[in-house]
Amino acid sequence: MVPPTMDVLWLDDPRAREAGVAGAKAAALAKAGAASLPIVPGFVLTVDAAPESSLFDRSDVQGAWGIVSDSGTRRVIVRSSSTVEDGSVTSMAGVFESVSGVADWASFRTAVGQVLASGNGDPMAVLVQRELDAARGGIAFGVDPMSGRSDRILVAAMDGAPGPLVSGQVDGTRYTLTYSGRVVRRDGDAAGSLTWGQRRRLASLSSRATALFGAAQDIEWAFDRAGELWLLQSRPITATSATVAGHGPLLGPGPIAETFPDPLAPLEQDLWIEPLRDAIREALSIVRAVSKRRIERSPVIEVVDGRAAADLELMGVAPRRSIVARLDPRPSLRRLAASWRVGRLRAALPVLSADLNAQIDAELDAIPAMHSLDDATLLGILQSSRRRLISLHGHEVLIGLVISDAARARTAAGVALRSLAAGRHRGESDAEIIAGDPMVLALIAPRIGGAPELPPMPTTAPELPRDVDALAQAREDLRARARWVQELTARAAHELGRRLARAKVFETPELIRWTRLHELPEIVKGEVVPLALEDRIPSVERPPLPTAFRLTSKGDVVPDTSGGGATDGLGAGGGRATGKVAEPDEGPHRGDVLVVRHLDPKLATVLPGLGGLVAETGSVLSHLAILAREYGIPTVVGVHDAVDRFPPGATVLVDGTAGEVLILDEGGAA
Repeated sequence: MVPPTMDVLWLDDPRAREAGVAGAKAAALAKAGAASLPIVPGFVLTVDAAPESSLFDRSDVQGAWGIVSDSGTRRVIVRSSSTVEDGSVTSMAGVFESVSGVADWASFRTAVGQVLASGNGDPMAVLVQRELDAARGGIAFGVDPMSGRSDRILVAAMDGAPGPLVSGQVDGTRYTLTYSGRVVRRDGDAAGSLTWGQRRRLASLSSRATALFGAAQDIEWAFDRAGELWLLQSRPITATSATVAGHGPLLGPGPIAETFPDPLAPLEQDLWIEPLRDAIREALSIVRAVSKRRIERSPVIEVVDGRAAADLELMGVAPRRSIVARLDPRPSLRRLAASWRVGRLRAALPVLSADLNAQIDAELDAIPAMHSLDDATLLGILQSSRRRLISLHGHEVLIGLVISDAARARTAAGVALRSLAAGRHRGESDAEIIAGDPMVLALIAPRIGGAPELPPMPTTAPELPRDVDALAQAREDLRARARWVQELTARAAHELGRRLARAKVFETPELIRWTRLHELPEIVKGEVVPLALEDRIPSVERPPLPTAFRLTSKGDVVPDTSGGGATDGLGAGGGRATGKVAEPDEGPHRGDVLVVRHLDPKLATVLPGLGGLVAETGSVLSHLAILAREYGIPTVVGVHDAVDRFPPGATVLVDGTAGEVLILDEGGAA
């Protein structure tokens, strides 16, 4: 053995366990070797020594090379060991170079140069080990990266060395194991299959690595031709998906998608979603058909990436499916006890609603043009409108709880269509039509920013019923007033945005949408301006929500699959997003979805900014999948014929949790 120097350290040298000296990868292996885990012997050219131009003239380097390579008769592998890879926050998996099959001194010198060049100036040590003749190799995660379960180990295996599996070029055989090595699930073909004894040894190695480093590890491993198991690399797991099994209530956009079909900015959520949530809680509490505890525990309305979804079970849209819920007599008793209250409400609500509508009309009529109001009055409109909306929504929800589905009314949408047709026929502008009959606002969703744009001339205008139910008509009138109040707040907020832009507080008036209501008083006074307000604006298009879903512990959307259906591929994490499939000749632009046949490690440079990543092959444990999770890019692997099925120009939804890829719009795709 060549004695160690300050520049050449054998892995059994205590100094090699220091990441600042030997780089993170070599330091982890040195620490594993010291704990009697089976590592392949080798040496490290330290961070300080590796860049030296005279490195290869030194006897200690030549001597170490001669020992590992048996004087050039055995191949070695030359690997990166940067101080910035394999950390507890980011793995930088696959970013730096490794060169296998190095057969002679000249090739060794070239390989070291390649590894150092891949560091792009980052401190880099070089790890040199004898190359194994692997019979079987792969990856093992000490925690299921998709479910987050710490009592599971996810293993991917293939015949031969694990390089193609690590790079995502092959799928291999995938196992979900317990820590005793018992198979919970297996996917893939016979290639790379593991015996019971091999599975037990892998589970033991994973468990020991986790105990040694104090956190679940992502390890590369190999069995040699003699059946010996070797640890090739160990690094912390830096990116796992949230728990795939959704928790909490069943959510869906159904009950409120008609009012809020598009994503809402933070100020819009404060102005319109918060009052609606409070109103629903109040109405359900008054009727008492739902327990107080159930109401308190429910979000009522959840906003996911700007899109609003309701608690479907709480609002009676979806039945609770548990056996306990079906056998529990308390809901029936609550409904029985509520029936007399509902009867009294049914009689009183038309009068109460008419009084409320008259009050709102009077308040709205008393408000002059926005440009004539001072800043304090505009702020007052935004803050006081919460009370108006809670009252309007609350009465509307109460009527919805007691009214018959067959009750007829002149709907706001029907009246709006007739008014729109008449205005278009007269040649009026959108502003003139709205001023003449604000009922037309029922045809468009509320939004802060600029003048509302009405739809084109309707092809037909519906006939309005003559005989209407008083309660049903009261609900339609309440809905119309709620929309008017929303428009009032939208215009007041936009006027404030214009003034803040003129004062150079905001670059554009539209930026006010990305503030919060509680921030506005101090912003208007000039006391506080949120830094980097533009950073709140999403960089990629927000996908539509599933019809029914639950949220994971990290807030990821998991579509409800109780009605059947199967996922298309393997979700590799990153959440959900939509984007256009990138043109192959142009390369991906920001927000594009990249659809590829294989997870080529060279794609690592284009990952930042992607809207999604879809591959026909690959493992959720490959380097590129790990990197994609770290960047928060929705990734699905193992999607059959993905390149042909999702052509360039098509808009797709990529769900990295459920493993689904759906075409939303063919676009310019052939």
